[in-house]
Amino acid sequence: MRWIDLRSDTVTQPTPAMRRAMSDASVGDDVFGEDPTVRRLEEMAAERMGKEQSLFVASGTMGNLVSLLTHCGRGSEIILGDQSHIFLYEQGGCAALGGIQPRTIQNRSDGTLDLGEMEAAIRGDNIHFPRTRLIVLENTHNRCHGSPIGDDHTGSVGRLARRYGLKLHVDGARIFNAAAALQTKAEKLVEAADSVSFCLSKGLAAPVGSLICGSTEFITEARRNRKIVGGGMRQAGVLAAAGIVALQEMVARLSEDHLLARKLAEGVSEIAGLHVNVDLVKTNIVFFEIEPARLQVDEFSRQVAHHGIRVLPLGPHQIRAVTHYHITSEDIDRTLAVIRSVMKKAKPA
Repeated sequence: MRWIDLRSDTVTQPTPAMRRAMSDASVGDDVFGEDPTVRRLEEMAAERMGKEQSLFVASGTMGNLVSLLTHCGRGSEIILGDQSHIFLYEQGGCAALGGIQPRTIQNRSDGTLDLGEMEAAIRGDNIHFPRTRLIVLENTHNRCHGSPIGDDHTGSVGRLARRYGLKLHVDGARIFNAAAALQTKAEKLVEAADSVSFCLSKGLAAPVGSLICGSTEFITEARRNRKIVGGGMRQAGVLAAAGIVALQEMVARLSEDHLLARKLAEGVSEIAGLHVNVDLVKTNIVFFEIEPARLQVDEFSRQVAHHGIRVLPLGPHQIRAVTHYHITSEDIDRTLAVIRSVMKKAKPA
């Protein structure tokens, strides 16, 4: 039985072209700055984001941590959404390793933040307060239905940050999904940001790695912070080679994943006992809820897994499903058929 794995786009495996590129990659010691394939990937990433330089790191979590360490000192405070990945899913690394205090404000359903609440959260000059140093946005916003954040909102936040002498970081793990959904270039979405991180190992299907992009001064300091958290890699060109293929070949196809996510959401919306807001599905992430009187999420996940479908339970009533390179239209048809069968056998409403 072939598994249909909708838990995340991180389950993607490298394409044949990536495997060939990895096998043939020219390599050197990247800590010494001598890996030509890493250097090429970093140049491509910086150009794609419209920034001066970039830095190859092992993961999205490392990319965000290194960025926060570079922008902030110990005892600093950052402002970010209460549903942000950095706050919920990165083990409190900025506080644990950087002595940086997160201050959260409520994310709206589309992942944006209220500018008035954001401004009110900026600390005044008082010895009792930590110093606000950084504002963080997430694009696309994972927990907010995979929503793409437009350059209008990011630009407004950037102007607010500059007015108060703050920096703006964008956790752009799926920034190319946002660009595809909004039919624009990724660099436009991060034009107002001082730094941006993005993942190669999600929708772009590379096996490992993320990039941090920013000014030359920022990346020089970020390289030091990458080293201190153990992120210095040696012959990393074998990984960077897959990232180059990802940027060259995988970005243009992301809209296919979005169409399949919409198809999945529309199908789920027609199944009794399940609830999904189809209008909120703009990229490759679908959240839906199960009526608890019908079936518990863990039992739902177990039953669909019995038929070869993997989804991700999130909370007592919520399921997440993510489309990606390995998911086809036929897979969505099969997934919906399995879900219909499972819900038909569940307790009646």
